[in-house]
Amino acid sequence: MSSWFGKIAVLVHLLGYVFIRWPHGNRSATVKVVENRRGGLETGLLLVAMLTTTLLPVLWLTTRLLAFADYPLRPGVFWPGVALMLAGLYVFHRSHADLGTNWSITLQVRENHSLVTSGVYSKVRHPMYSAMMLGALAQILILPNWVAGPAYLVGFGLLYVLRVSAEERMMLDKFCGEYEAYMKKTARLVPGLG
Repeated sequence: MSSWFGKIAVLVHLLGYVFIRWPHGNRSATVKVVENRRGGLETGLLLVAMLTTTLLPVLWLTTRLLAFADYPLRPGVFWPGVALMLAGLYVFHRSHADLGTNWSITLQVRENHSLVTSGVYSKVRHPMYSAMMLGALAQILILPNWVAGPAYLVGFGLLYVLRVSAEERMMLDKFCGEYEAYMKKTARLVPGLG
């Protein structure tokens, strides 16, 4: 199978994230931030996420710097990767749409912030991370390179492990018992798993 299939899929994946996130970021930027918990760790995590989810795949697409780690693309791996990619993009879109103006790329509470428990948030507390997990698994399958392929999973893993508890602390501080009750009814990342 031609590596061009992988390149097209990776490009669709990258552009999908940009086109989904762009309007939501613009809309959220119009709402005043009333609490900002962004710190040094947060900035570092966002940089690692950008490196692993965007920069390394773009380097693979546009240069030969990572060619030493290329391997042949196999249809039996590629097409399930495309399915995971599309599922991840759908969940990513739904999570942004369901959050509305509450969304922020960093740990922030916005004016009139509400607790969203409907849509994809009725199943999991962190569907954006669920979408990123699907995207990370998809990238391994659609990007035939031993460096750039699994890089997203590494970045996602660090972001998830080091950030999700801070997000939940912020939500507990803001919504107290309401968020505690929500936590008891939903899984963090995968429906049906605590």
